[in-house]
Amino acid sequence: MPMKVISGTANVPLAKRIAEHLDVPLADVVITRFPDQETFIKISENIRGHDVFLIQPSSPPANENLMELLIMIDAIKRASAMRITAVMPYFGYARQDRKDQPRVPITAKLVANLITSAGADRMLMLDLHSQQLQGFFDIPVDHLYASPVIVKYIRTKQLDNMVVVSPDVGGVKMAYAYAKMLDAGVAIVNKQRTSATEVEVLNLVGDVQGRDVVMVDDLTSTAGTLTQAARLLKKSGAKRIFAAVSHCLLTDLGVQRLNDSPIEELIATDSIVAPVASSPKLVHLSVAELLGDAILRIHNNQSVTSLFRI
Repeated sequence: MPMKVISGTANVPLAKRIAEHLDVPLADVVITRFPDQETFIKISENIRGHDVFLIQPSSPPANENLMELLIMIDAIKRASAMRITAVMPYFGYARQDRKDQPRVPITAKLVANLITSAGADRMLMLDLHSQQLQGFFDIPVDHLYASPVIVKYIRTKQLDNMVVVSPDVGGVKMAYAYAKMLDAGVAIVNKQRTSATEVEVLNLVGDVQGRDVVMVDDLTSTAGTLTQAARLLKKSGAKRIFAAVSHCLLTDLGVQRLNDSPIEELIATDSIVAPVASSPKLVHLSVAELLGDAILRIHNNQSVTSLFRI
């Protein structure tokens, strides 16, 4: 079964890097908008009987990119592809994965249903907001982690007496995983969110006095959690403070907060196109090789477990 790699418009630079790594061209696709902003898509080459990998994260603008993904899946399905794998380096709406207050949706499940109903046969994703999201899909899910890429970079910094910090209680499992790979200690910042853009840091659990710190999280947008936690860590005696996230959706407010914070570097991947308002503190690492190797293994019906190793 021949392979085809197709890209939507959400992250073309990453798709090109993946195609380069695989040494295959991106399939020719026409993506245009009607005057009323409806999306039109045409696959301009034969994909009948092919194993198709569609690269399209649902990054901002989330609704636009999600709808484009669904339409592309439908177009590929109707073009008689043998198998469709939706490659979503970033899965949007992941934070709405439960009913934590009355009369609210579980949008993560809705999006999973939409992708499955559109015709995707399997998913390839990177650092979901919560592990249980894999169970929202009724199709196979391959879940990768950006940690092998990020840890390699952190090791080059030669940090002294390192501590990995989770900026909130929900990220403790991720912090422990990084600490194990980096042979470092663990600390936790307990926080309470007061609004979509504001957080109130409560206290620190663990010792960071005189130690270099790496905060890890799956994503950041306004950088409120990271920057508030960084200030608390600095007050608690931390020496150098770094932060690492898999998905960087920094807004203008987030960039301003990062620049004004004691964080020396914010390490992120290219799962999302770099924000227009960037910062000299922002370092982007590519996950193209990681995703490309996973695509090749899925195509050849091989295990992807070895990609978790560093």
